[in-house]
Amino acid sequence: MSDLRLVELSTENLPAVIGLPPAIGEKAYVAPVLHSIAEAYVTPTAWPRVILDGDEVVGFVMANWDAENEIPEFRSGIWRLNVADEAKGRGVGRFAVQQVAEEARRRGFEQITVLWEPAADGPEGFYLAVGFEKAGELFGETVGVMRV
Repeated sequence: MSDLRLVELSTENLPAVIGLPPAIGEKAYVAPVLHSIAEAYVTPTAWPRVILDGDEVVGFVMANWDAENEIPEFRSGIWRLNVADEAKGRGVGRFAVQQVAEEARRRGFEQITVLWEPAADGPEGFYLAVGFEKAGELFGETVGVMRV
């Protein structure tokens, strides 16, 4: 039985979070967590959260809450989702998406978005399976939208 929950980034969980895949320089469809943390530091509307299963760091999710953003796809949604290799297939990603959706509702948003690179081995199947629908393209990436 898993005990999944979101917590804020802290000095205690930072080393484990930085170790989540992908490693810096590794080809992947999501940025390394270290890149996301730096982006969150300079983006006041970013919402970085660590995903724990009990006391174990199993993932990282970063959303953005910026109702006035000139790009509608960036007003409320998931910017990053990283899951530890050993935690994949345990519902960690689905949990993270559900938590972002709940936070969006709490903040008064009606939808969340996510962008992904279209690729045969990319995350499209996951995002469609958890409830996102394709809604176009932006910057060469597929836009997914989920009503909350």
